[in-house]
Amino acid sequence: MVVDELLVALEALSIPKRKEHNPKFFKAGKGEYAEGDKFIGNKVPDMRTVAKDFAPKMTDAGFVQGLHSEWHELRLTVLFMMIIQYKKAKKDPVRREEIIQIYLNNLEGVNNWDLVDSSAPYLLGDWLMDKDRQLLRDFATSGNLWKQRIAMVTTYWFIKKGEYNDTLELAEILLFHKHDLIHKAVGWMLREMGNKNEDLLRQFLKHHAHHMPRTALRYSIEKLDAEERQHWMTAKDRV
Repeated sequence: MVVDELLVALEALSIPKRKEHNPKFFKAGKGEYAEGDKFIGNKVPDMRTVAKDFAPKMTDAGFVQGLHSEWHELRLTVLFMMIIQYKKAKKDPVRREEIIQIYLNNLEGVNNWDLVDSSAPYLLGDWLMDKDRQLLRDFATSGNLWKQRIAMVTTYWFIKKGEYNDTLELAEILLFHKHDLIHKAVGWMLREMGNKNEDLLRQFLKHHAHHMPRTALRYSIEKLDAEERQHWMTAKDRV
């Protein structure tokens, strides 16, 4: 099957030092959020190159099989291929819907921050542009770490298109989450929104800087000037 060929292609590009390092970097140790995940040791540019080569012949069954692979890089490469096919189907909404449903029905394989961040905006974000976005609220309140990060990071696509309401609403829903992966996602999306509209970011900070998790606050103000960053961090410290 294509997935078997894909694994062979990725293994041929394995970098031993990266294979050794990745379990620690992606928190795959016992008790960590990616416990048990296995790694081939590929660089992202290599995965993208392989994805371009294999995408034209990848079947939906192959997508499903790949998303359930034990190999982290294979799952990411499959997500890259899904995005390639999704983009190619620009004038075929039925095909796009099929790809999105494969994604939504196999989210258990989208279970680390790089897998989420590399796929959610470019699949769900684009697909939801002209649709109801209640799905993201459902994900944000699901209690599932990866669905919650998907919800927040998906809004990156909306930000690119000048839409900010979902980012603000989901940031408020997830603001007091216990996990730093969500703090980082919230801060990151607020920062991206601020790159487009600093006034909206300042309004959010005016209401929330004093009680935001420190990581989320730091991420959100990263692109502001030093004096203003100090102002918002001081607001946090005063509480």
